Amino acid sequence: MSLPLPRNTPTASEISSTLPPSRRRFFQLSALSGVGVLALSACASNDSLARQANAGDNKNFIAGDGSVAQYAINERKEPVVLAGKLFDGTAVSSTAWAGKVVVLNFWYAACSPCRLEAPRLEALYQEFKADGVLFYGVNIRDREPEAAAFERTFGVTYPSMEDSGGGVLLAMTQYVPPQAVPTTLVLDKAGRVASRILGLADQGTLKALIADAVAGK
Repeated sequence: MSLPLPRNTPTASEISSTLPPSRRRFFQLSALSGVGVLALSACASNDSLARQANAGDNKNFIAGDGSVAQYAINERKEPVVLAGKLFDGTAVSSTAWAGKVVVLNFWYAACSPCRLEAPRLEALYQEFKADGVLFYGVNIRDREPEAAAFERTFGVTYPSMEDSGGGVLLAMTQYVPPQAVPTTLVLDKAGRVASRILGLADQGTLKALIADAVAGK
């Protein structure tokens, strides 16, 4: 399902033209390269995202508009506080992330852009492991068998939290809401949201955002 851009919602390029580069950078990503064009809609509300997660039809998705926001250090909100469980039952808490850069990717198995970006995320996970960067998927819909099949198919080796109940999603609403599937967040070493990608993640752009967070930018 694709949602139209609300009439009063500015595009990423319109926003970026009004902000100095030193404060916040917005990028417009191409949806696909070499495999056709996937139409990405505007950001959906958190209520819509929650309804999507509970729909259970494994067909429709709400995609971002392809924009990327990087937040200046003095504009970042308080450190993220959340707790969840991996599909194997292992507890995950943001309290264990102190001093680490963390990448959170919101996804589910039937989401077409999620399938396209999975190998990119895995490649970056492998690249940044030596720097201590942690990667977590946040699966908003699937049960363990569907999630495990996805991970086997696309070679994903970093863990995912099971969030069909929406606990992690709800915790993020007070910081920088995901608002779309897929969404990728980069948390700095203080646990604050440093950047956000709404929609399909471009590997080069995400690499630059992670590298900046590792460097303390």
